[in-house]
Amino acid sequence: MEVNDRESMKLANQLCFPLYAAARNVTGLYTPWLKPLGLTYTQYIVFLVLWEKDGVSVSEIGSRLMLDNGTLSPLLKKMEQAGYLQRRRCREDDRVVEITLTDEGRALQEKAKEIPGKVARCIDLPEEKARQLYALLYELLDNQKKNNDKGDKNNEDSL
Repeated sequence: MEVNDRESMKLANQLCFPLYAAARNVTGLYTPWLKPLGLTYTQYIVFLVLWEKDGVSVSEIGSRLMLDNGTLSPLLKKMEQAGYLQRRRCREDDRVVEITLTDEGRALQEKAKEIPGKVARCIDLPEEKARQLYALLYELLDNQKKNNDKGDKNNEDSL
């Protein structure tokens, strides 16, 4: 192994580690406010999608949250059992499952409305740096999506 290989294998030289650690820390900030509501962070972000636009497909939720059906389906089932939402097959295409909030799911928005502000106050970054970080993270995500889409197209071309 060359010196450069050793350097590249150090934890301190990995972009993935600070992203992973920061993501865990930031999502953990939500716990004190979500726990009294009986919600996990993943359930909360599903609600954010549904509170923004009710009556969306499972695939649209998955796309917005970058979650696969294997992760999303049991989560939605649990949320349905808790009385927060309903899953229904689309009339036009029975392969599509649409998700709609119940009255209880809509009412939860009022209980959760202060969470974003409370979490924002816990993040010790000046507003300008927070905006830069947000922009950089979405640039990274967009680039990854483009690369994945290219890979999918390349895989299709090779079939």
